Amino acid sequence: MTPSDPLEIRRKRLMFRSAYRGMKELDLVIGAFAEAKVAGFGAEQLRQYEAILDVPDSDLLDWLCYKAAVPAEMDTAVMRELMEFDYVKTLR
Repeated sequence: MTPSDPLEIRRKRLMFRSAYRGMKELDLVIGAFAEAKVAGFGAEQLRQYEAILDVPDSDLLDWLCYKAAVPAEMDTAVMRELMEFDYVKTLR
């Protein structure tokens, strides 16, 4: 992949957005998920992930903590992967 590859540019933007959402707790979890997964995402997975990053922090945190159900329109393969992601393993 070249630096001008559109998918690679999207991946780099998503990596930044993942680590600097604003809520430190989500920065850590989402940032670790992005580090582990985004490089291998294709165009459709990137689209799904972009949609996740557009969700307000409070809603996303509620979903990740199982305080609220993930709405049907957000129940994508990438969202399920994020829900199953073991952030604690990345700390070891």
